Amino acid sequence: MLGAVSLTTVAALLVLGAGAPFRTSAQRAGADQPGADQPGADQPGADRRGAGPPAHATPLGAFLGSGAEGVERMEAFERWLGSPVDVGRTYLPGDGWEGIEGPPGILDPWTAWKRAHPEKLLVINVPMLPGNEDGAADGTVAAMLAEGAGGAYDRHFRELAGRLTRGGANDAVIIPGWEMNGGTYTSRCAPDPTAWRAYWRRVVAAMRSAPGARFRFDFTANRGRDTIPWPDCYPGDDVVDIIGSDNYDQPEGADFGQFISEPYGLDYQAEFAKKHKKPLSFPEWGMFRNSDNPTFVSEMHHWMTTHSVAYQSITDYCPHGVWGCAQNPRSSAEYRRLFGGRGAP
Repeated sequence: MLGAVSLTTVAALLVLGAGAPFRTSAQRAGADQPGADQPGADQPGADRRGAGPPAHATPLGAFLGSGAEGVERMEAFERWLGSPVDVGRTYLPGDGWEGIEGPPGILDPWTAWKRAHPEKLLVINVPMLPGNEDGAADGTVAAMLAEGAGGAYDRHFRELAGRLTRGGANDAVIIPGWEMNGGTYTSRCAPDPTAWRAYWRRVVAAMRSAPGARFRFDFTANRGRDTIPWPDCYPGDDVVDIIGSDNYDQPEGADFGQFISEPYGLDYQAEFAKKHKKPLSFPEWGMFRNSDNPTFVSEMHHWMTTHSVAYQSITDYCPHGVWGCAQNPRSSAEYRRLFGGRGAP
């Protein structure tokens, strides 16, 4: 039985290619329809997937809560899954600059976890602007992005970097301004892509300036176009280490082939990352508009294990999750079958 995926394994994944051409489960020779009613579907680690590109281990995470509760739930999740969690996942609040600098109630439990497990990854979503979920108007966002691009907010990210390095998490993966191609967050790109790119570069420079910092930075967009093509926001290879995609099972009625082939979808992400010599990531993924869908779980597993993926993390609350959400029993069984069975931590 395999144990936790180590940072050595992660380093090896970073030099893998973007993967062979993908085939959906319906196309893979000998593939069965995934689901909890299949014989052995509830057995962690059982694998009946058909022929395809050779699979490899991908560091596994699950979002279980932003603060101490996320750390505390991890052991029960690992027991349920029958596999260790390789990736700790948390989000900093975007209500104000104090939250973006890293409140002790969130950072302290996770840096303690990291010190106890130095071989594992800590991945932190960091808003780039305060009032991140306040529905700020485009003009307001554009003005704030311009201030950030001019260096007005550097000190907040230096403070965050210092707290992380002092806490023993100097190699954390940082996701600034996630889903920047959407319209949900104040940290979005569309109001001024030029200023957004310049501001990202300031954020990275500020955090890298901390003594001992070895952070990596994950450029994570929503899958697809959304309000702006996410490549328009790309700030440059020298300030990006990973190309991420938040990938939920939507829109209603869509299948995985559409997620691959849509403009700026999974295939585009994989080719973009290959061109820029970066690994992929899936910091958020899970069920959504198509309800309890074990086929989506199966296809995600195959996609992630046949591409160069630095890490992946399911969003484990309703309607997306598999352990913390009872409304997805078939997807839960399929997740446990495919991702479980690596042995208790």
